[in-house]
Amino acid sequence: MSFIEMTGATLDKIISEDELHHDNLQEAGVGDSTIVRINRQGDIEVRRAKGWDVVGGLLGEFEHRIHEETGLHWA
Repeated sequence: MSFIEMTGATLDKIISEDELHHDNLQEAGVGDSTIVRINRQGDIEVRRAKGWDVVGGLLGEFEHRIHEETGLHWA
């Protein structure tokens, strides 16, 4: 499966109004320096000590938003 990794701060910039909000990220344990990744389906996963946890998802044209903010491609 392909992902794009980023920090919680970058994810916070990408999230749109109808998706997770900043408070939801904090509740999920995502801080500015937390490592997160997004797969091609838009699932948001957070790096934990023993693996990855899905904490939500992106909707719509998220690929464009991710690439515009990070400059990264799926890996």
